[in-house]
Amino acid sequence: MGGDLAEPDWPPLVDEEVDLVLAHYDVGGAGRPPRPVIRWRSPRPMSAAALVRCGGEQAFVKRHHVAVRTAAQLAAEHAFADHLRAHGVPIPQVWRTRAGATTVRAGDYVYEVHAHATGIDLYRDAPSWTPFTSTGHARAAGAALARFHRAARSFARPQRPPGVLMNSCSLVMAPDPLAALDRMLRRRPGLARSLAGRQWRDDIARYHLPAIERAAPLVRALGRQWGHGDWHPSNLTWDSASPDAGVAAVIDLGLANRTFAAHDLAVAIERSAVAWLDLDGTGRAGVDGPAVDALLDGYQAVRPLTRAELAAVGGLLPVVHLEYALSEVEYFASVVCSPDNADLAYDDYLIGHARWFTGPDGQALLSRLRRRADRQPAGP
Repeated sequence: MGGDLAEPDWPPLVDEEVDLVLAHYDVGGAGRPPRPVIRWRSPRPMSAAALVRCGGEQAFVKRHHVAVRTAAQLAAEHAFADHLRAHGVPIPQVWRTRAGATTVRAGDYVYEVHAHATGIDLYRDAPSWTPFTSTGHARAAGAALARFHRAARSFARPQRPPGVLMNSCSLVMAPDPLAALDRMLRRRPGLARSLAGRQWRDDIARYHLPAIERAAPLVRALGRQWGHGDWHPSNLTWDSASPDAGVAAVIDLGLANRTFAAHDLAVAIERSAVAWLDLDGTGRAGVDGPAVDALLDGYQAVRPLTRAELAAVGGLLPVVHLEYALSEVEYFASVVCSPDNADLAYDDYLIGHARWFTGPDGQALLSRLRRRADRQPAGP
């Protein structure tokens, strides 16, 4: 969390637990397969996941508490993954149980199993918010995101309602964002409790509403579609270890939702081009400008953007984290009961990131994007 290592929020997966989960699947042909062995556990503190070897097969097993993800919520992610695979996106196949389900429920936990992703996990040990290590990776990631958006365009499922550790753009699109947030709090008592005692109305009005007022008109003219919601280097695998490696596979649709292609592009820039981990110690977070340009160059080589779309990317950037940050505050305060991390999510993430965009580094990044939009033809 922040720049420090953290204890995981959930107990790690163990071999016996995974054995019970995989017993629901046909693994290794007829007969009882060898007992699975965990080969690697994810170090991410907010999840419990592992790569598992079972006979000659390897799978990725992930466990969720029902307060974070239900089987129905995961079904939307799995349907999206199936759609993307059918349209050529290299995303690991979701395993189905012998009964045809994509999840296994045990007590308060829901499990999902995916095929092992192809490629090299170059950013496996990188902390969250780590930028690309080369402009070649940024360019390849941009091209892969454009292909992702082309494939996602025809996925017609409606937007998932905002929830814990989930991304959306409901507040940005609302005619009255504060009133929409009031309604959200009535539907989500955990979030309401998480914000109780904070001056959230004043903070949102000061740091978010001006950006929303600028972004909303730019976005409303665009077509909505599903996006990845968390496009950054750690959610991609690579076809080599070179600085010019291409994207081999896309993983983790946990934040996927029906937003806009411009919203997803803004997420990709926000997640991977700003040195957020420096913000806490110095108050400054540098921008990898060449990576921003390379990401957009790679994207536009596959799916050209209009001037309106590029303007929307820059307009959304200061608030693209808003709803996920609120969901993090709820997660830490009401699900795992970690007041310190809830404060970190509120002060440093929800407010700190938006405030950064009003300072010199954030304004320079927004100016860079405005200049690019001004050079872009109005049509496709």
